[in-house]
Amino acid sequence: MEPRQSWAALAAGGVAGVCVDLILFPLDTVKTRLQSPQGFKKAGGFRGIYAGVPSTAIGSFPNAAAFFITYENVKSVLHHGSTAYLTPATHMVAASLGEVVACLIRVPSEVVKQRAQVSPSSSTLRILSHTLYHEGIQGLYRGYKSTVLREIPFSLVQFPLWESLKDLWSWKQGHVVDSWQSAVCGAFAGGFAAAVTTPLDVAKTRIMLAKAGSSNASGNVLAALGGIWRTEGLSGLFAGVVPRMAAISLGGFIFLGTYEKTRQLLL
Repeated sequence: MEPRQSWAALAAGGVAGVCVDLILFPLDTVKTRLQSPQGFKKAGGFRGIYAGVPSTAIGSFPNAAAFFITYENVKSVLHHGSTAYLTPATHMVAASLGEVVACLIRVPSEVVKQRAQVSPSSSTLRILSHTLYHEGIQGLYRGYKSTVLREIPFSLVQFPLWESLKDLWSWKQGHVVDSWQSAVCGAFAGGFAAAVTTPLDVAKTRIMLAKAGSSNASGNVLAALGGIWRTEGLSGLFAGVVPRMAAISLGGFIFLGTYEKTRQLLL
């Protein structure tokens, strides 16, 4: 990629990330509280629906920017000399590497955000200082592995589906899709990916919210999934699936549509 294209991907990704995270924050709070081990009401119900928003506001731009600059650069490198039938694999690899890099920024922000969402009486700064004092930097990265294990399967479904839907729509109408059409493709791809990866999202939430020293605090995703299955069954594994699908469908529409539009304007 040329430097101008890299900067456009970085800026467009950052703008898209901030837009979607702040607009859909209330839905994310509801989803987190539905997945919380203490239950929706005890985690705050519909009170303090914007608890934890400062953490999201700070982390959104660099997180999304890191993802897209990695995604576009890896996609550009892998496209050289590759055949058409390998295109979905190219998008999968690019999206997976983008998530690994982005999660280095996303996880600390998400740990603080989710703890604030289930403790609306505590400020974001207090939760950050409490986590650092009692658990150190490791506490902020608790759930990194589970987040990556959630995001990679999500991206393996979402991005090839998004790119394929755009290509199909472009072929049908005889020209490249507009940004709003890309947004529609993103909404469908995001909602579908959200549904199938909800159990991994529940496990990630439980690990991030677990008390220090508890079994879930170790970060073992399979153990967390097994514990949820034994105590709560299928409904526990898919806790919060409706607000998650709604948030990510809307998020896919706003995020990928804003990304395409901003990138077009910058180029």
